[in-house]
Amino acid sequence: MTKTNHENDAAALVLGGTGKSGRRVADRLRERGIGVRIGSRCAETPFDWERPETWPAVVSGVRSAYVAYSPDVGFPGAAEVIGSFAELAVREGVQRLVLLSGRGEPGALRTEEALFAAGAPAASVVRASFFAQNFSEGFFAGMVRSGTVAFPAEGVAEPFIDVEDIAEVAVEALTGDPGRHAGRVHEVTGPRALTFPEAVAEVAAAIGRELDYVPLTFERFRAGMVGQGVPPEAAAQLTELFGEILDGRNSAVADGVPAALGRKATDFSEYAERTAATGVWDAS
Repeated sequence: MTKTNHENDAAALVLGGTGKSGRRVADRLRERGIGVRIGSRCAETPFDWERPETWPAVVSGVRSAYVAYSPDVGFPGAAEVIGSFAELAVREGVQRLVLLSGRGEPGALRTEEALFAAGAPAASVVRASFFAQNFSEGFFAGMVRSGTVAFPAEGVAEPFIDVEDIAEVAVEALTGDPGRHAGRVHEVTGPRALTFPEAVAEVAAAIGRELDYVPLTFERFRAGMVGQGVPPEAAAQLTELFGEILDGRNSAVADGVPAALGRKATDFSEYAERTAATGVWDAS
């Protein structure tokens, strides 16, 4: 049977291609006329991080790959899994590997090292701060619609990054001059740091109604996730991760967006106004 054009023409693989950053990376690559293969369990060519037997088919014939790992690059075992995938990709002829990573995570640093150690001719990392889109596409979205955002990070400032900026930097690393990106870590943040209550206030201003921020203990946050159906182990790992990185270590602004794109990073207020106009935060 003849493969589809999608299978034959794909020059770029996007793992996590249905997620926040991956689908934006895929869209931008297509806009440039680059064939894209999506790596996910439900994709045309299925891909599953937990089933290495699915890996060879998705890397076959592609020249570059964007790697967004779920559940998190800092979780136990991520470095070994991504290192093994990267080694396979290099053996199959993939020239460029771009990993989405997280700031301030010791486990993520090990994963970055594993990616670079695989020896791709042009490997790079996009190390991102807390996503602004967590307020509209992640676990805060329903809270915003309900009028109350509850989270254990009241006094911690974070330079929230617009995922649109992450995608643009990643595509530049996948398609631009490899000499500007090979071996480089692009640390990307927004242009200013806000506390979570300040961010919630900016969302409230954008949608024109009051929102409350309720500080939680990490234990209450973990219990709340379990109560909403998150498996206990996953809830414990995520809570531990937030407890680790939301201690002020990531409050400084980095210059990854301006350095890679030659423009300022998108401000949180611009994200909030743009997102409010879509109606995603309309009261439930």
